[in-house]
Amino acid sequence: MSDKRESKKKNAIQRYIRETGGELRKVSWPSRQEATNLTLIVLAVMAFMGIFLGLTDVIVSRLLNMVLGI
Repeated sequence: MSDKRESKKKNAIQRYIRETGGELRKVSWPSRQEATNLTLIVLAVMAFMGIFLGLTDVIVSRLLNMVLGI
């Protein structure tokens, strides 16, 4: 009985790897230039959002300190 279970597990793992490889071949991969440009866009947006949220935090904190008199 255990031999059947082990063979089913091996077959399931082999099938999963085979199907995953097939799906990865279907993917439309970006070129190096496209990947670089998209990475730079993500980094720029992250930097902008970090600065924006930091400034918003400072302004709101100072306003609350003024209103609450802390």
